[in-house]
Amino acid sequence: MSSRLARADRRLFQLVAGHHFPGGDRVLPRLSRSANHGLLWFGAAAAIAASELGGRRVARKAALRGTASLAVASATVNLLAKRAVRRQRPLATDVPVIRRLNRAPFTTSFPSGHAASAAAFATGVTLVSPKWGAVVAPVAASVAFSRVYTGVHYPGDVVAGAAIGVAAAFAVRRMLPRDALEPPAVRTAVGSPRLPDGKGLVVVANAGSGPSATPPEEVIGAVLPQAEVVLCGGEGGVSVPAALRQAAERATELGGALGVSGGDGTVSAAARVALEHGLPLAVLPGGTLNHFAHDLGIETMEDTRRALGDGEAVEVDLARFTTEDTSGTTDTTTAGDGGSGGSGDAEGDRAEAGGTFVNTFSLGVYPEMVRVRERWSPRIGSWPAGVLAAWHVLREFDPVELEINGARHRVWLLFAGNCRYDGMGFAPQRRSHLADGLLDVRVAYADRWARTRLLTGALSGTLHNSPVHGAALLRRLRIDWIAPGTRLAYDGEIGDAPGSLLLSKERAALTVYCPQAASRLTPLSSTT
Repeated sequence: MSSRLARADRRLFQLVAGHHFPGGDRVLPRLSRSANHGLLWFGAAAAIAASELGGRRVARKAALRGTASLAVASATVNLLAKRAVRRQRPLATDVPVIRRLNRAPFTTSFPSGHAASAAAFATGVTLVSPKWGAVVAPVAASVAFSRVYTGVHYPGDVVAGAAIGVAAAFAVRRMLPRDALEPPAVRTAVGSPRLPDGKGLVVVANAGSGPSATPPEEVIGAVLPQAEVVLCGGEGGVSVPAALRQAAERATELGGALGVSGGDGTVSAAARVALEHGLPLAVLPGGTLNHFAHDLGIETMEDTRRALGDGEAVEVDLARFTTEDTSGTTDTTTAGDGGSGGSGDAEGDRAEAGGTFVNTFSLGVYPEMVRVRERWSPRIGSWPAGVLAAWHVLREFDPVELEINGARHRVWLLFAGNCRYDGMGFAPQRRSHLADGLLDVRVAYADRWARTRLLTGALSGTLHNSPVHGAALLRRLRIDWIAPGTRLAYDGEIGDAPGSLLLSKERAALTVYCPQAASRLTPLSSTT
């Protein structure tokens, strides 16, 4: 800091140190200690997530946004800012003994990590829920002020930390999906049977999906009273594959459509069955996250009901992962060179083993996160389980070795999206097209200092230029020499990966009901 600013900062610190606030000596030191390691904010996030203020969904989103903002701010302060400016802390003798903390911090003074975390959490929460922001903001301001009042930071340290926290919250908002659902620009609109009130629709409802305590047949019946419902999942229930086959056969008899209500894994399985039986698919958002439904512009079951009544549908891509390549060709563009396209087309490929996905496929960190989350979710809830899973992966996970289109690599993560996702990095957001014929492939290489490089690139907006990040748009992707025990994940489902895989696309293969008029669609050209 310049000498003039430093002198002004010290004078302001002495002014605070010499002033006594009623109740401050008893409250502020305790409040400051409670925020050590973010414990105060993690507890606040848990309380917000479990509350009903502003709606359960908004509350959980606010808690998650606040925690993510805190994590980014904390990493920025501790990994970058404190190492760049090594300012000494104030002398402890400048404040009364009753105010001093039991354990003096040992890190440098500038900027204040506590202020950064407090401002980041409060701003992140406020950007989602102003009501909760009004509750959290005074606490955050008190924590920031307590760092000066207890004598461990100068006011300038707190101001700088708070500025970093606010910037981190806005950066997180930019990286995460937009709040408003926008109709995607799909390949083409197609006519499908009009099914008013669900007449001719046979819906497979996964009783084990979604946060609602109301039986799914009651929820569906209230919106689509003439639809037939086949329940699956739950204890002693029909298996998902059996229920889908039964529903598809019945829908074929009726000349109607196959419906699905459940998580993205159930939707992915239903998409495969609908394609096999030549049926249009109706997606009802009955899961927890409903990524595919949201990318279709479906937020509620009323949206699906409207599309069914009007016969509005679109063609979307279906992605496959198979254990053998029946065409004998692969796309030779690696995920690290930023190319797009490649030799061969995925249309017409069929596999003897493997699966399909409508959203994402991955190897590496994400499958491990899914495994831990699913283990703890029934015990502590999905949001705390997600936090626990992320912490476990960062502490315990090891890179995997595999061969990507002929090149050997050690990677933390290989991600493949069904169509191009908006935004950079490894937290995919929304898709603007659902039938572009491409796989959005992203790789995090496990080179030296990979974690630090990835974090620095994400914070600076230069992740696409980082040597430990690779991205490409491909039609096909070949993965070989996958180590035994490597786990894969697709649309929320997990399993053991075989020794080699081929990822490919079936372009515009699936017809899905979509609540948008043909005039609002943006057709893609026949070439990519």
